[in-house]
Amino acid sequence: MKLGVVVPVELGRSGDPDWILQFARAAESLGFDEISAVEHSVVIADTESEYPYSPTGKSHLPDDCDIPDPLELLSFVAGATTTLGLSTGVLVLPNHNPVVLAKRLATLDRLSGGRLRICLGLGWMKEEIEACGGDFERRGKVADEAIAVMRALWVGKEAVDFDGDYFSFKGAYSWPKPHRESGVPLYIGGHSLAAARRAGRLGDGFQPLGLAGEDLDKAIAAMKAAAVKAGRDSADVSLVLGASLPRLDEAKLEWARGLGADRIVLSASRRGTSLELIIDEMAECSKRLGLVA
Repeated sequence: MKLGVVVPVELGRSGDPDWILQFARAAESLGFDEISAVEHSVVIADTESEYPYSPTGKSHLPDDCDIPDPLELLSFVAGATTTLGLSTGVLVLPNHNPVVLAKRLATLDRLSGGRLRICLGLGWMKEEIEACGGDFERRGKVADEAIAVMRALWVGKEAVDFDGDYFSFKGAYSWPKPHRESGVPLYIGGHSLAAARRAGRLGDGFQPLGLAGEDLDKAIAAMKAAAVKAGRDSADVSLVLGASLPRLDEAKLEWARGLGADRIVLSASRRGTSLELIIDEMAECSKRLGLVA
């Protein structure tokens, strides 16, 4: 079971270079496999969009919270670490042109020696996506094609032609290629059945967000059914679950394995109100699970 730790952006310090390196190096030294960075290209004040992971429909983050670009943050961390995995959770795909994004992801993966794992999402803040030039209503169809664009640019040595409904080009070369011939792993994150089905059809993995109990079971079942319908082996679609640092123990690991998960991404508890307290929670979790010899 791989274990990751979410960058605690809610503390408002993740844009501080010393702070983020202290966090990342602690995660690496304590035996965690990766860190996971979130994304908002912009936060719109008084957004009318409903945040899906809170009963109030409002995000817990203040509008002026430091939320660095996740790929720039991970690039900075990559140069100061050795084995630590680099992931997003999630990268808002409609905010990005896939041709440019393919180059950025391939470059980071190549320079980090294959440490990159990307969890993509379609985003919930309509105003943010529109500010970045995206179409909120059609973002699902555009995302499917964007994933195909990136994978086409990563595979093989010949020039690439692509003729889609939203993206089109001929004779395109995009180098360097990712570290792995299979490309950068693209996981699909989200809470909806549409996200689960997209993961089954197109994803290297599925990262359900904010789901538990029957809702989680339904999402996993939808992912597996979509994979089979697409002619894929559902076992080839990795499953990533979430948990909190203080609550992860062997029983929770067994529960996750029973659902077919091979990775858990961990968040700090509400008492983690400082970097020192979060590192304490990481250290306690590491000791509890014997992550470091």
